[in-house]
This record gives sequence, structure tokens and C-alpha cells, in this order.
Amino acid sequence: MKTDGKENKELDVVEALCREESYMSVWHRTRRDIPMLSAEVLHEIVELLRGMLFPGYSGYAGVTSETMRYHVGAALDKVFPLLTEQLQRGICFAADVCDREDHVTCERHAKDVATSFLASLPRVRSLLATDVQAAFEGDPAAKSPSETILCYPSIRAVTNYRIAHELERLGVPLVPRIITEQAHSEAGIDIHPGAEIGERFFIDHGTGVVIGETCVIGRNVRVYQGVTLGAKSLPLDEEGKPVKGIARHPIVEDDVIIYSGATLLGRITIGKGSVIGGNVWLTRSVPPGSQIVQGRPTEIKFESGAGI
Repeated sequence: MKTDGKENKELDVVEALCREESYMSVWHRTRRDIPMLSAEVLHEIVELLRGMLFPGYSGYAGVTSETMRYHVGAALDKVFPLLTEQLQRGICFAADVCDREDHVTCERHAKDVATSFLASLPRVRSLLATDVQAAFEGDPAAKSPSETILCYPSIRAVTNYRIAHELERLGVPLVPRIITEQAHSEAGIDIHPGAEIGERFFIDHGTGVVIGETCVIGRNVRVYQGVTLGAKSLPLDEEGKPVKGIARHPIVEDDVIIYSGATLLGRITIGKGSVIGGNVWLTRSVPPGSQIVQGRPTEIKFESGAGI
């Protein structure tokens, strides 16, 4: 059977892409060939959870108080096996070793973690209810709390964060990061699941906000678009390698407002009730009640007829 030039080229591409030296740097497998995590399934899980946390706003819109138990129960029945499977894949991926005995242990551990996580959902909803109220009270344009649930990207991003943070607390590898990065892609808000964030948290507008892994944020904190709560360059060890696993992001105490474009770097503390103005660059701690704004620009005068 003859093949034309196009088919030959396609075969050449397949052969090139399937050479071990080509794919080994971007491919992963466990010893028992446990499949990789599925971003699509994790997105489905989060949407099911969103329907449980905000009934009627996400998922089936026709839910009533009379049918609530049925719809929540049905979603829970669907979420549990999907989540357990993805948790098991994440555990196996991180362990990098999964023989038969380990596989059984991973499966049991995944079910235990899924059970513990689902038991935390009432508490997650309570936190999210405070975030919704903060958004409604903090934005004069919001006509109702419902509007913030339906329309505000910060509520979507914070929902993903609070789900992911619970999984992070339970020691789940990789899955929490995928969940928050999905919200990052959708809303432009980057919150690491390791960050600690108190109740009544509101991100106004939201696009471009970055909150790092070791941030600690108190209650009733509001930040605006373009805010970065980041880290400075990592210190190096004796071998010149970056030292990871250290607290390196800001602590923001209760009742702080951080306006758009502000950049706060390093393990600094922003005292309770402080206001950080727009476009401020801050690498030092400030006491409670501080008001930090940009310095006034220096006026430059030019003689008549002078050019630049």
C-alpha cells in the first residue's frame, strides 16, 4: 500500500513525538500507571460543590427549600466518587511510587480525605456567606448579595480558594493548586491555596490580584484590582539553591484596605485598620492605623522655550 507525502510526514511527526528522549521531560507515570489528574473532572467537581454551597445560583436553578435535600444529596453522591478518584491520582502522582499495597493504602486514604473534606462544607459555606456580605456592603454598585454571587469574579475566585484551602489543610497534593489556578484563568485573580484568609474578605473588581502561599490575612480585609501580596527573592542555601518552605509573604491584620496597584513584598506586617494607597510599593511593616500613600512627585520647572 502506497502512502502519499502528507501521510509520510504525519508518520514522521508521530515517530519524533514518541521518541523517549523527546517526551520524558514533559511526561509522568506512576509505577502502576495510575492516570494523571483530570483538570476537566476537577472543574466538574468544583461546579458541583458550587451548586451545593450556593443552591440555585449554580447548578439547577429551580431548587426550592422542599427539594433542597434531594438536590444536595444527589450532588454529594456524584461528587464523592469523582473527588476520591482525583485525590487518589494526586496522591499517587506526588508519591511517585505506587505498588499494589501502596495503591490500596492510597485509595483508602483518598476516601478518608474526601469524607473529611465534604464534612467541612458547612463551615466553608459560612465563611463564603461572610465574603458575600462583605462584597455587598463594600461595593455601592451592588444592589443585593445575590448580585455578588452571580456576577462578581472575586466571589468565584474566593469560592475556589476556600475549597482548595480545605484540601490543602488536609495535605492533598497538587489538586488544590489546580483548583485555584482554574479560578485564576477565569477571573484573573491568583490566590495560592496555602494562604490563610479570614472571614469577610472582599476583592473589589479583582483583575490582577496576586496573593502568595504564606500570606496571612485577617478578617474584614478589602483589596482592589492589581494588588500584589508577594515575596522578595528567595534566600539561597550553602549550595546556592533557593530555600523554600519559609514564611515569605505579608501578614495583613484585620480591617485593612489595600487600594489598586499596591505591591506589598516580604514577611512584613500591615497593622490593623491600616489603609494602603494605590500604587504604593511597600517592603516594611507598618503599625496599626497607618495610612500609607505615594509621595508627591517633585515639580520640575523648565525655562521658557526649553525642550526635553
